[in-house]
Parts: sequence; structure tokens; C-alpha cells
Amino acid sequence: MQKTHTNIFIDDAPIEIGVLDVNMHFVKCSKFWLRKIGKTEKEIIGKSYYEVFPDTTDDIKKIHEYCLKGSYISFEGEKVVDKTGKVQWFNYKINSWENEKDKVGGLIIVREDISHKRNEDEYRLKAQEVANVGGWEVNLISNEVYWTSITKKIHGLDDDYVPNLETGINFYKEGYHREKIVSLISEAISNGTPWDEELIIITVNGEEKWVRAIGRAEYINGKAVKLTGSFQDIDERKRAELVHSEVQKRLNIATKTANIGVWDYDLAKQELSCDNETLILYGAETSTQKNLHKAWKSILVEEDRDRVINEMHYAIQNKDEFNTEFRIKQRNGSIKYIKSIGQLHKDQNTGAVKMIGANWDITEYRHAVLKLDKRKESFAGVFNNSSVGMALIGLDGKWLKINKSLCNSLGYTKAELMNLTFQDVTHPDDYLKDLNFLDQLIAGEIDNYQIEKRYFHKKGHTVYVILSVTKVTKIDGSLSHFISQVVDITSRKEAENKVKSVLKITADQNESLTNFAHIVSHNLRSHSTNLSMLTGFLINETDPEERANLINMLNESSDSLDETITHLNEVVSVKLNVLGKLEGVSILETFDSVRKSIIAHLKENDVILNIQIPKEFVVSAVPAYLESILLNLLTNSIKYSSPKRRLVIDVKTKRERDKVVLTFSDNGLGIDMKRHRHKIFGMYKTFHKHKNSKGIGLFITKSQIEAMNGKIEVESSVDIGTTFTLYFNCFK
Repeated sequence: MQKTHTNIFIDDAPIEIGVLDVNMHFVKCSKFWLRKIGKTEKEIIGKSYYEVFPDTTDDIKKIHEYCLKGSYISFEGEKVVDKTGKVQWFNYKINSWENEKDKVGGLIIVREDISHKRNEDEYRLKAQEVANVGGWEVNLISNEVYWTSITKKIHGLDDDYVPNLETGINFYKEGYHREKIVSLISEAISNGTPWDEELIIITVNGEEKWVRAIGRAEYINGKAVKLTGSFQDIDERKRAELVHSEVQKRLNIATKTANIGVWDYDLAKQELSCDNETLILYGAETSTQKNLHKAWKSILVEEDRDRVINEMHYAIQNKDEFNTEFRIKQRNGSIKYIKSIGQLHKDQNTGAVKMIGANWDITEYRHAVLKLDKRKESFAGVFNNSSVGMALIGLDGKWLKINKSLCNSLGYTKAELMNLTFQDVTHPDDYLKDLNFLDQLIAGEIDNYQIEKRYFHKKGHTVYVILSVTKVTKIDGSLSHFISQVVDITSRKEAENKVKSVLKITADQNESLTNFAHIVSHNLRSHSTNLSMLTGFLINETDPEERANLINMLNESSDSLDETITHLNEVVSVKLNVLGKLEGVSILETFDSVRKSIIAHLKENDVILNIQIPKEFVVSAVPAYLESILLNLLTNSIKYSSPKRRLVIDVKTKRERDKVVLTFSDNGLGIDMKRHRHKIFGMYKTFHKHKNSKGIGLFITKSQIEAMNGKIEVESSVDIGTTFTLYFNCFK
């Protein structure tokens, strides 16, 4: 009966239990254990334990041998790794059993699978290690203190460190933190109040570290006997929180100071919430928070409402930025402009998708922009329609913008002028003066200047203007560009020049008349004296032959007087009535006409004539004067050619702004410039012994070209040749 009960107990025991004989063969095994190992009773009864469990270690086998000697043993935490690599942990209780002869009949083995519990312990320890959480315990009866290895590690201590209550408290930072932990411990011991506090400790290395200290007291019979708790390193998280808190604090100050409101819109709940700054911005009551989205839509200006709502929907659907401006109508009827920006954001904790954004008042900015736009329109109207030339000029001298009047004054299209700089169209004699004033503007010495200057027209003639320049600065005070106003005064200047020319002609004529009077007085006196003397001789002479000779001398003196009077008439005629006779004359056609008139003379003297005169060069001249000038230069070159070489004459022209420059060169006898430079164009000045030299040609040539507002220059070298340079005004 006893055995039957024993068998039933073993069979139905809710634990892993087995009975083995002295040879370690199974005699009996609980069904619970059989199910665990996936065997039937028939498969293991009579089988060796080591056959059923081939992974049994040698240490366990030694324990079995020890227990078969009549001993009992219990041990925990045997680790078993099967062929598949699966790890299991077991607790064992092993005892010998005796047969009827009171001898050891075998072993009773009770096995408990603690793998799940052991894994949980390991996971907990790993979690504590990862989270840097240590444990601690204080026995208030024996004053013994226990710290886990992680707690010691947090303090910067080795594992062999033995803590006590006083040194443990002294690790807390002196001042608030140490006083706080002492207060918490006292409260826990006195009243049983648990604590959970974030404090600073000073590690053994002197490093400040934030920790989370959790603790509670255990009581027996109303007396605190133990303190237990955990200890976590939260330094990295806490410092990040403090930085975030500081940033948030600054942000709050900034948004409040700048009147920037923050809002968020929950997409799922379709709820809008905001901070107090936003409510102030919209002039709403705190109670409006209950239905803020509806209230917001209601105060949008009707013309903006649909657009703004559609922009928000578009940003949500396309996960794009919400960036817009709109107007709201306030209670007093005034309009306020609002700038609003938002971004989609997913809450990591709740998973809720929200659009989070900010808005601020831009009413003053919008009003300023509207005023600026009106001023720009006004300036653009004045700029484009002004009868005065206007331009915006960059710091590099390039046109930024020009108006039609300036284009008309200079004869360029807008596209042509934009490809030039102001330096390109400025008269070289005025460039440095203009640049000097610009340098003063840039240096901040002056704010504007006004000068009279000259530009070149596209066709080459001079345009006289009054230029006013003002500098324009940026908000930061640095120079942006220049505004130039150009008043065309060409017609006025030409009138002034004409008056000056008339006055000059008058002065020249007066001077010429004075000179003429001297010449007449001198020349005619000489001729009259000569005639008087010859007449006296003739009256008193009786010799027929001598009388005939005196009559011949009287004829020659009369011819000389006639020639002198002719020359004087030519000089006077050059100075009179020139301005009304100026017209456009082709240099090439005139020169060709002169050449033909003396073609025989040119061939007789075997002259080489090189002509480079473009057909389009037309000058302002009196045709007869221009013909006379060219004829005189040609005949002089032939007259004063060198007997040593064949005469070569080079005639060239070029354009210099509003002038046509003609150079007339030969390889003749040349003139000694050191001796005669100041006498070359004098009346009756000759420099070579030639039977036909009278010294009147160059004098008349200079008078003629100056009468046409031109000028003549000369360079010459003895036995090398002479070059005359003549300047004529282009015909307008």
C-alpha cells in the first residue's frame, strides 16, 4: 500500500522528480518530467540517467557519486547547453533512498527549471547596467551599508570599496544637495516618507554628476530597520534638459519680447491650440481656447480666408512648409497683417501628427512696404517721364538704369548705352574732374555735387550738360549706387560759343585792323617815298635814256604797290563774314578738285602723292577757304621741295571725337624750327631763297582755318621735311 501511494505521488507530482537505482538507471519518473523532456515512461525506465541526459557535466556526476554514499545535497544554477545551443538553468535537490535492508538503493532527484527566472534576472541586470541604475541598502540596526557595483561605478569607485552612511552622504555636493539628501533620509526614518530626487554628487575624481536617488524605509514593529533604494546616473540627460530649459527660457523671452506667438494644430482632432502671446496677437480672450480654430477662421479677412485655408490644406497633404501672410479684422474694425509659418511634426510618444508654427504682427512692415511701393512708383514716374536725363549708376561706373531723355541727349538706344560706362562717353578733359568728385562721395566727404561737363554724342560731336550726382546708401550706411541728373545745355553752350566766336572775331578783326593800319602805314609809306623820289628824278632828268630808265622804275614801283594792296585786301576779306558761310564740305572732293587744278604742275615736278581720306569725312568750312588752304600747302611743298630727292606728299585724315584731323607731310627742304618757330605764320615771313617767295601764303592759311574755328600746327626738320596738322570741326 505504501509503495502504491509512493508511486502515485511520484507519477502525479507537479514537479520534475525521478527515482534511480545505484547504477543511475531510472526506476520511476513523474509524468511532469516526462512531458518536459518529451519522453514516455517506457522510453526511460531502466535507462541510464546519463543516456537520457547526455549533456550532464562531470561536476554533476561527482555530486551523484557523493549522494550515492548516503548524502543529501541541494544546489542552484546549473547551466546546461544542449546540442542546438539552447541554454537552460536548473536547481537540483538530490537525496539517497534506502531499501528494505537499510542500504542505499539509489537516488531521488528533484529538478526545477529556473531558465525563465534566470533570464529575467539577467535581463534586469543588463537593463540596470544599460540604464546605469545601481542599488543600495542600509541596515539601520548594524549600520552596514551595501552598494551594488553599478552604484560604486557611478561614484567612480572600485568594486572592493566598502561604503558607510557618512561617506555615502558626503559624496553629495556640499550645500543644497547634501542638505537635501540628509533631510530626505531623516523624513524617511521618522515618517516613512519615500523619496525620488535628482541631485548632484561629486565623484571620487572631483567630477560633478547628476543622479536620481530613490529610497524608502522598511519598518518592523513601528521602527525603521532598513533603508533601500536605487541610484541612477542621469548626468547626460539632466544636462541636456537644463540646456533645453535654458534655451526654452530664452525662446520664451524672445517670443514675448518680439511678440511672436506659437501655435499647433492637431490634424486628427482638428484642434488648434496656442500660447498666450498668440491670443494677445489676435486680441482674443483666454476662453477662446476652447474653439480656437473656429475663432481664428472667423476673424480672417474674407478676401484672404479661402486662400489661407487652402494653403494650410496643401501644406498638410504635401508635407510641405506652411508659409503665408494674411489679414485679420480686429474688434475695433482695424486691419492687422499677420505672418505665419508652420511645419508638420509627429509626436514620438503619442504618434499624433501636428502642424506646429509661429506667427507675428507685420502690420507696420506692410504699411512701410506700401509706402515704399508708392514712393518707388512715384520715382519711376518721375524717372521715366522726366525731360531731364536721369541715370542710376553702380559703383563700378556701369549704368544700372537710364531714362529716355538721357538716351535722346547722347543719341544712343537704351540697349547701346547700357553696354557702355559713363567713362566711355565722357570727354577726356572732364573725366578726372568728375572722378575726383566721385572719390569724395565714396569717401563720405560730400553727399552730392554739381558740375558742368561734356559728353560725346554717338555721332561724335560734343554734348554740354550740367551734371548733378547724389549718393544712395543702404540701411547699414554703406554706399549702394549714384543718382545722376543730366541737363542738356548744348544749345545754350553753342549760343555762348557763337557769341564768344563773334567776340573773338571782332577782337581779331580789331587787332587785324590795327596791324593792317601799321602794315598799310609802313608799306604804303615806303612805296609813296619811292614814287616821290622817282618822280622828282624824272622831272629833273633831261637825258632821254635815263628818263626811260626812270619811267621803267616807276612802272615797277606801281606794280609793287598794286600787289601790296591786293595782299592787304585778301587778308581783310578772310576775317569778314565767315560764320554765315560755313557749310558741310567733303575734304576728299575738295582735295581732288585742287589736285586736278594743278595736275600739270604735279606731273612736271614728278610728285608722288599718297592720299588717305575717307569719303564720309565732312567738315564745317567755307569751301573757298578749304580749297585755298589745300592749294597753298600743295604748291608750297612743290616750291620748297629738295633737289636731292623725289618729292613725296602724304595726306591723311582721322576722326577724334567731334574733330577731323588732317596731316599734310612732305620730304622737302624743311624749316629750322629753333630759329623760325614763332615766325612761321607771320606776314611776309620767308625761310628760303626762292624767287616767288612772298611770305603771305601761310599767314593767309592760318587766318582762314582760324576763321572757321579750327587750328593749324607745324613740325619740321631741316632737309627732312615738314608736317602740317590741321583741325576742322565735324559738320553737324
